[in-house]
Amino acid sequence: MKRAGLVLVSSTLLGILAGGVGSTAAPTPAAVSEAAARVAPAVQVPPGNKVVEKFYAKGVQTYTCTAGAWKGLEPAATLADRLGRAVGLHSRGPIWVSTVDGSAVEAAPVDGARNEVAGAVPELLLKTKSTRGSGVFAGVTYVQRLNTRGGLAPTGGCTEGAQTSVRYEALYTFSAPAL
Repeated sequence: MKRAGLVLVSSTLLGILAGGVGSTAAPTPAAVSEAAARVAPAVQVPPGNKVVEKFYAKGVQTYTCTAGAWKGLEPAATLADRLGRAVGLHSRGPIWVSTVDGSAVEAAPVDGARNEVAGAVPELLLKTKSTRGSGVFAGVTYVQRLNTRGGLAPTGGCTEGAQTSVRYEALYTFSAPAL
């Protein structure tokens, strides 16, 4: 089963990079509004940290049917810089990997740090579990998922084991300790 999940992630990410799954290889900044100045209190980064990078994500949230209900399985998205250049990938973990320098960050949601968004997956604050490399994600302590659009699980029943992917967009901010 783990191998099947890896194949699903790999094929979904390849599809996104190739322009499939209803996505472009690099989302444009216009695709996701940057109203980050109005971050909900529940998902604000703690004092002592500063935003070091912002990337726009466009991709899918994949769900699987378990016990007759849709459950989140994994995200698969392309990250782009302010100029719309593809600079990274977001996948299960959750993990963000730079396609420019190979650095990576893995994070986990902070308990209670979520902001519900009508018609979209919630905004989240995530705390870093680990980083890899010395590039853009080195030293990242927090990740925010902001300005979300789409990505909600389907409503209604489902057939056990079925999977579906729902398009979503978000702004991810990466913070590190302020010097």
